[in-house]
Amino acid sequence: MNLTRFLAVLGIAGVAAVAAPAAAQEIKFFRIGTGGTAGTYYPIGGLLANAISNPPGSRECDKGGSCGVPGLVATAVASNGSVANINAIVGGAMESGFSQSDVAYWAYTGTGVFEGKPKVPGLRLIANLYPESIHLVARKGAGIGSVADLRGKRVSLDEPGSGTLVDARIVLGAFGLTDKDVKAEYLKPNQAGDKLRDGALDAFFFVGGFPAGAIAELAASGAGIELVPIAGPEIDKMRAQYTFFAPDMIPASTYKGVAEVRTLAVGAQWVTSDKQDANLIYEVTKALWNANTRKLLDSGHAKGKSITRETALAGAGIPLHPGAERFYKEAGLLK
Repeated sequence: MNLTRFLAVLGIAGVAAVAAPAAAQEIKFFRIGTGGTAGTYYPIGGLLANAISNPPGSRECDKGGSCGVPGLVATAVASNGSVANINAIVGGAMESGFSQSDVAYWAYTGTGVFEGKPKVPGLRLIANLYPESIHLVARKGAGIGSVADLRGKRVSLDEPGSGTLVDARIVLGAFGLTDKDVKAEYLKPNQAGDKLRDGALDAFFFVGGFPAGAIAELAASGAGIELVPIAGPEIDKMRAQYTFFAPDMIPASTYKGVAEVRTLAVGAQWVTSDKQDANLIYEVTKALWNANTRKLLDSGHAKGKSITRETALAGAGIPLHPGAERFYKEAGLLK
């Protein structure tokens, strides 16, 4: 081999040697749309982002390192909640996001809050996560013992784009009320909590897993709050129409000094688009249900213990992503 040819071959080999590690170190980014920082979506999103991430250079899973998807960097992104997350997935601004089961169903079918808007036929389920309880928080002494007592009161229904706003309107409707029958405001839970503590608000709605940070802080501050029951014949009749609601109970002392209350819940679901690669979503789902993730969930948030493989398919009102479906079939959770 002459010198020129030898150097050329050496050059090609050198490029290959450099290129191989570069390819192996390819980074994939995966955003998870969550909710406001004072709610439950955001911290749960952080836990799951940590669980499924496995950046280049991480220690191997069996050596105490990350058990996530090789090369994946996932991030939890604060947002306005369910509706905003679905819109972001449709627009390509998020690879995935959290949504209430009712909102996901409405988006997929073009009904409810998505009435008159384009359907989202490409919306797909990764997993059902945990029940989200409807909290109706009232200021003590405001004279609010039931939803019917909200008439004429200063009430925050949560911000536009949130699933809470949708459900708050359904609950009001069960008692013949609309936004116009209350002095409606549209605030994030932490902002609503501040106003309620200052006496500038009588009540606010929040849908999320308990304990919710904003409400826990409010109760701990000694502001004087109570949870209003969302139950009774009006609610029973409403549930016959909106079957995605389930009866729920928030136990006593979940929030300091607050008694047990009957309410409703919807499922918190992790959704994505059918445009996401099937192998990627398979690996994400596999990482979600890894034994190491179980430890993270159990120790990372009070609601983490409610996220189980056994309820991963509960209340699925939209189709599974093919990658997730493959995992559940392999795991024996789906035929």
